[in-house]
Amino acid sequence: MVRLFWRVLVFLVSSAVGILVATLLLKDMTLDATGFLVVVVVYSVVQAVILPFVTKQAALHASAFLGGTALLATLIALVVATLINDSLMIDGFATWIAATVIVWLVTALATLLVPLALVKLGVEAIRDKKD
Repeated sequence: MVRLFWRVLVFLVSSAVGILVATLLLKDMTLDATGFLVVVVVYSVVQAVILPFVTKQAALHASAFLGGTALLATLIALVVATLINDSLMIDGFATWIAATVIVWLVTALATLLVPLALVKLGVEAIRDKKD
């Protein structure tokens, strides 16, 4: 149960970082602070639900596209997040493509780096308690 909590936490933080970075880099992508949490949760839930489905469909019907399934799932999750909440706006085809790639890349990197940062903070907290 604890492991699941940490996985969910890392995924939510990674998603938040990815969405924030894309919003900062793309002038045609805006995000209101009031709906940020809702956007992150909606994006994360859709991403978690749709990725296994997209991956399975690609494996069954078009194995050459297996590498792109995470990008497709990211795009779908962004579309759903914009439809459900008015806080996230993405305008223009090029911005949609760039947002998909940026959110996917930053989320992937953050998924690797956030656990390392949490472990480092935990180790430092333990060291501080000993002193």
